[in-house]
Amino acid sequence: MVKTSSNSETKKYVKTGIIVAIVIAIAALGAWGISSMRSDSTASVEEAMEVITTDAANGAELRIAVVRMDAIQNEATALQDLRKQKESYESKLRDELEKKQKELEKEKTEIEKSQDVLSRDALQRRIVDYQNKVNELQRDLTERAQSIEISFQKALNEVQAKHLDPIIEGVIEKKNLSLVIDGRFARTGANAENLDITNEVISALNKKVSNVKMDTPQGF
Repeated sequence: MVKTSSNSETKKYVKTGIIVAIVIAIAALGAWGISSMRSDSTASVEEAMEVITTDAANGAELRIAVVRMDAIQNEATALQDLRKQKESYESKLRDELEKKQKELEKEKTEIEKSQDVLSRDALQRRIVDYQNKVNELQRDLTERAQSIEISFQKALNEVQAKHLDPIIEGVIEKKNLSLVIDGRFARTGANAENLDITNEVISALNKKVSNVKMDTPQGF
């Protein structure tokens, strides 16, 4: 009897396929890190520290701000629009997958019914042909899901490079800041005034750009 993945398993595969590109990127970074750690060291810590000066920032002169990147990702108009575009492509992919899944289930049933009619060789050919279709669907799903993620990440990088980074740099200059910290990793006291610049950055970003179009992913 020929077996195919259930709808729930297929949907799980969709989700897995969508994050493959990220997993590959992380794996590549991890491999680079391991390679770097294994490189030969030619100087001791003491010798390496000779290049470090004793100069340090004076606390009284520092002007610090925090910006919550997660809030920007969730609230900025252009980034909300990008997520909707990505979700739209993912929805199309799921709909097409469900349609193909139904076709494969129908073909599976027909093969099962023909077991007592077809010769062994003819039945085997139908089974092989059916399995090839399943494998092709899985490959197509993975490639197109990766393409969605690649287009999305490219658009995100464009927003950051062309719009967000210049705005943050402008805020640093206008407020004469010495340091801007990602607020997700900062711990601040209740009496710290004018420390969080997130809302100002979001407002400036919304004014500068309201939408960025993703490149059409391959296969759409």
